[in-house]
Amino acid sequence: MGEIKESSNRSFGIVFFIIFLLISFYPLLKGNDLKLWSLVISLIFLILGLLNSNLLSPLKRLWIKFGLYLGKIINPIVMGIIFFLVVTPTGLFMRLLKKDLLNLKFNDNDTYWIERKGPKSEMKNQF
Repeated sequence: MGEIKESSNRSFGIVFFIIFLLISFYPLLKGNDLKLWSLVISLIFLILGLLNSNLLSPLKRLWIKFGLYLGKIINPIVMGIIFFLVVTPTGLFMRLLKKDLLNLKFNDNDTYWIERKGPKSEMKNQF
C-alpha cells in the first residue's frame, strides 16, 4: 500500500473549524438557538489551525486512522452493491438475449483463433 500524504495541521484545523461552525449555525435554519458548545469548539480549531499547532497532530492521526478503517468497511459494501445492481442484471439480460460477447461458448472448430480481416491499423490523420 502506498504512502498517504498527510495534510498540514493548519488545513486540518480549518476544516474542522468549518465543520463545527456549520454544526453551530444549523439550528438557526429551523428557528432554534445557536449551539454554543459547537461554536466554542470551532473557534478552538480555528485558533489552533492558524497557529499550526502540534496539539492537532494526535487528532489528525486519529482522524486519518478512522478514515482508513471506514474505507475498509464501506468500500466492499459499495462495490457489492454496484456488482449486484449493475453487473449481475446485465449478465442475466445478456443470457436472456442469448448473447456471447466474449465468445466463450464451446464449438467444434479446430481453433478458437479469430482471423482478422482488413488492414492491421487505420491510423490516418491521427492529429
